[in-house]
Order: sequence, then structure tokens, then C-alpha cells
Amino acid sequence: MPIEGGLERFIVSRKRQTAPSVFRDAIPDGKPLRTFPGIALMAATRRLLADRSANFAVMTALCTPVALALTAFAIDEGSLYNERRAAQSIIDLAAIAAASNITNAEQAVLTTLSDNGITSVAVQQQGTAVAPTASKAVVQIVPGRYTGVSTIAAGSRFEAGKLPYNAVQVSLKKQGTLYFAGSIMSPPTLGTTAIASAQPQAAFSVGSRLASLNGGILNALLGGLLGGNISLSVMDYNSLVSADIDVLSFTDALATQLHLTGVSYSDVLASKATIGQIATAMANVPGLDRTAKLALQTMASSATNTVKIPLSTLVDLGSVGDLGIGQKPAGLNVTASALSMLTAAAALANGTNQVAVNLGATIPGLASTTLAIAIGEPMQNSAWLAVGEAGTVVRTAQTRIKLNADVTVGNSNLGGGTSLAAVHLPLNIEVAYAEAKLTDISCPTGPSSIKVSIAAQPGVVSAHLANSSASGFADFTKPQSFSGADIADLKLLLIPVLQVTGSSAFSVTNMAPTTLTYNATDIANKAIKTVSTKNLTQSLTTSLVNNLSLSVNALGLGLDVTALLGTVKPAVTTLLNGVTAPVDDLLYNVLGALGVHVGEADVRVTGATCGRSVLVQ
Repeated sequence: MPIEGGLERFIVSRKRQTAPSVFRDAIPDGKPLRTFPGIALMAATRRLLADRSANFAVMTALCTPVALALTAFAIDEGSLYNERRAAQSIIDLAAIAAASNITNAEQAVLTTLSDNGITSVAVQQQGTAVAPTASKAVVQIVPGRYTGVSTIAAGSRFEAGKLPYNAVQVSLKKQGTLYFAGSIMSPPTLGTTAIASAQPQAAFSVGSRLASLNGGILNALLGGLLGGNISLSVMDYNSLVSADIDVLSFTDALATQLHLTGVSYSDVLASKATIGQIATAMANVPGLDRTAKLALQTMASSATNTVKIPLSTLVDLGSVGDLGIGQKPAGLNVTASALSMLTAAAALANGTNQVAVNLGATIPGLASTTLAIAIGEPMQNSAWLAVGEAGTVVRTAQTRIKLNADVTVGNSNLGGGTSLAAVHLPLNIEVAYAEAKLTDISCPTGPSSIKVSIAAQPGVVSAHLANSSASGFADFTKPQSFSGADIADLKLLLIPVLQVTGSSAFSVTNMAPTTLTYNATDIANKAIKTVSTKNLTQSLTTSLVNNLSLSVNALGLGLDVTALLGTVKPAVTTLLNGVTAPVDDLLYNVLGALGVHVGEADVRVTGATCGRSVLVQ
């Protein structure tokens, strides 16, 4: 112990020398340092601070709760991001489905959401506010119109509620899922929006039927319209009726005729062409049979009318017109009857000009027949054949016909020395334009289920058996005026002293359009559907004759002809009724060649596509 005790005293002595004075004097000589509690604690603290071997463990213990909390929030944030991306993908699909079936967009959206696991959904109407809950999402479906024009700001290209619809905006709100942070905060609302657009289009025309053909009448009529002598047979005309012209191929051929290169279809249709150029281009369309081709070539060579018509009034290709010459849209067939297209072009070439046709005695029961035709221009922005979306309109031209005929009298003796010298038939027919408006195109279950709806309205028909004012015949801005006409001339003892005058009027009116529906089979067969103002139970001419009011003028001789009128009227009515059938045939053929009908509108859809629905925003 001496050595140990001496060493301890030595250490204490050294500590006293090195310790601060405040402690040095307080340490008794020979007393061990560890016997002083304050000094021992300080020493222990110094040793602890100097020992770094446990620092990491301490820091880990302190930071672990914070790190776990941050990790939990990160997991929730990543989960919300993935949940929002999944919701966006579903809404993209829902918008595409809605745009492909805009007329039933809500059902398409709800079905898509259900198929992708979102089964509990509330539909929010425009102008209302609905908040999502933990068990129910909220969806809003807004149809409108999308215009993909680069000059329009991206945020302004979709116009909600604008007609006709070609796009749908679908918005979804749902509560997000929190796995760790749900106990300290409310779940956030996830919102996604998508806009999809589709451009369904159909090619359709109005007044494209020729039910019966009379070669002589058509030759005379088309000769007057084309400005030349036409001599085609009924077989030639039938071949033109049955020959369908591919309108895009026709436009290709027309571009060649007009020496246009490197242009679009719309550029060609913005030009003007003569009837001869149009007929030549039609004859050069591939696929025509030899008879139709020769008939078109004959018309082209016979046409002397040099009036150039704006081609856009004949055909409107809509967005298809943006394609370059030679390009064809997939799934959209644009065709037209060769004869219908040619007569429509010929009518447009004449504008408000009159066409006079002398048919002579070619009509059974008539000693002579003259025909005057005035053709008005269709309303602006309306072609005879069009390709377009819902809202596109096609119209026929307004038409007036004036027919003056002398009826073959035959046995003219009325008894009592009175006989018929002549019977006249002055007919005036006016048919307002017929209209067809494309109202809807839908493909509920794909292209094979395509349906096209057309609202068709026949032109109002008015007919007068009377004299009309010659000066206003071709002025379609004003109504015609009518007066009593000379219906029959009588002889008394072989002296022409009596004149029978009269007039009658008849009209067929219908102001409400009728919807025609075309399915895939109708379109493939290019079926013609007709809408009628009403069923005509009797012929147009018979209706006029039966309503005829007659009076007898004694030409200033002062004769009492009251009793004579009772004898004259039955005889005149019988003669006129004898020619109503051929006169009706004449009128229907003339109107049919011009693409209009008495109280009817004929509509044909030759091609349609629902387009491909794509996301646009």
C-alpha cells in the first residue's frame, strides 16, 4: 500500500497544482479527487462528451419518428399521384366513348366508368355544384364544338354547348385515398378533365330521283338548258340515271379540264366551269359504262351555253375539300346520279333565266304545247349535294313552270247552234325549294351500326289555271299575279262571238320537316327516301279543273248567256279532264328533270362515317 498511497498523493498534488485556484485551495492535501462529488460529475460529463462511439445511435433514435412520418406522407403522395393518373386514363377513355356517340354521351361515359371500376357516380348538371364523397364520385359531361384551328388559343378551341356538337368535355372529381395521413387530415379531391372530338360526316343530296322518263321531253328541256340540240334515247337517259358518278373522281377530272394542279378539292370547287366542261369531266370519270359515257360526251359536244357556274353551288365537300386532288377519305363514299348532277348543273347555269320549249303536238290530246321554265338560284351556302357534319343543309332550286296548251276539240257541237271553237289550258306551277338537313350521325356499336338522320321538308307547291303576269315570271323575289284566262271560244251559228273565261287555284303546303333515318344497308344501297306533304288523291291538273270557275263573255253583243253557261261548262270540263293524265306526266317529268317534285322531297345518303374519336385536350 505505501507505493499506492504515495502515488495517489502525488496525483492529488499534481491536480492541485493544475486545478483552478478556486478548487485548488478547496482540495485538502492527501485527499483523493473522487471523494469530491462535483468534480467527479464534471469529469464524468467530460468523458461522456469526449466519447463519440454512441452518437449515431442517439441521433437515429431522435430522427426515426420524423423519418417515418415523412415516409408515410411520401407514400400517400405517390399513391395519390398514381390514383390521379389512373383516373385521368379512365376519363380519357370516357371522353373518347362519348365523342363517338354524342347523342348518348352520358350513357357512354357512365358505362366506361363502370367498366373501369368507378361504379358509384353522381352526374353534375351545368350550373350546379356537387361535392364528391368517400363512396361517390362526381362526373360532368358537357357537349360542345371543338375547332382545331391553330390561330385559336388552345384553351378557347372548345365551346361548350355550341351546335352542332362534335366534341364532349368530361370532368371527374373523386376523393383520394390516404393510407397513413387520414388520421390527421381530410382526403384531398382529385380532379381530371378530358375533351375528345369526332367529326362524323355524311354525303347526301336532295331531289335526285327521276321516276319516269320521256325522251322527247328531256331532249327538249335539256336542249333548252344546255343551249343546244339534244337527241338521246330513253335508254341513254336510263343509263345516266343508273350511273353513279364518284364526285371526287369527277372533281379530279374537272381540275384537269380547268388546268389546275397542286390544289385541293375546295380550290377546284371555288372555280367556275361551263356545262360543256362539267359534262366532259363526268364522261372521264372511271367506271362508267359505254352508253352513259357516250351520252355525256354527246351532251358535252352539244352544249353551247357558255355561262360559267360556281361549282360550290353544285357540290359542297365540307372538310373533305381540304384534301389534295387525288386523295380519298377512308370510308366515305360520295356519289351522285349522272343525270341528276348534269340537270342540277344546267339549272344553276341558267340562274333566273327562262327556258322556252315548244313541244308542238307531242302530248296526246293537245294540239300544241309551249313550255316556259324559270329556275331560281338556291339559297346561299347551300349546295345541291354536300358532305358535312350535323347541321349541313342541301336545297333544290325554286322553279316556275308556265304551260300553254290548246286542247284538241274533236266533236265541238254543243247543240242549239253552239259549238266549241277552241279550248285552252293555261297552267302555272311554282315549286319552292325542297330542303334536307343533316341532323345526326351515330355509331352506337361501331361502323356497322351507323345511323344517319335527315330532316326533309318538301317545297310548297302552288298551281293556278289562269293567266300570269309575263313581267314577273322569272323574278323570284316577288309573288306572281294571276287573272282570269281565256279557257274556251264558242261559235254561235258558226260565228265566234262568245268567250269563256275562268280561273282556279290549288296548293299543297307543309311547314313541318319529316325525319328520315338511313342505316348501313340503306347507305350501301344508296336508297332514295321520299317525304310528302300529303297523299295526293287526284292529279294536280284534275284538282285545278274541278275547281274551275267559268264565265261567258258575249263580246259586247248584249246576249243573255246565263243558260248557255250550264251547257258549256260540262263540255269544257270533260275536254280538260281528258288531257289531265298526259299533262301531269309532262309536269312531273319536267319537274323531275329539274330535281323537284310536286309536294315531295327525295333524299339519298350515299356515304357516311362516324369518324375516329380522338383526344384534343
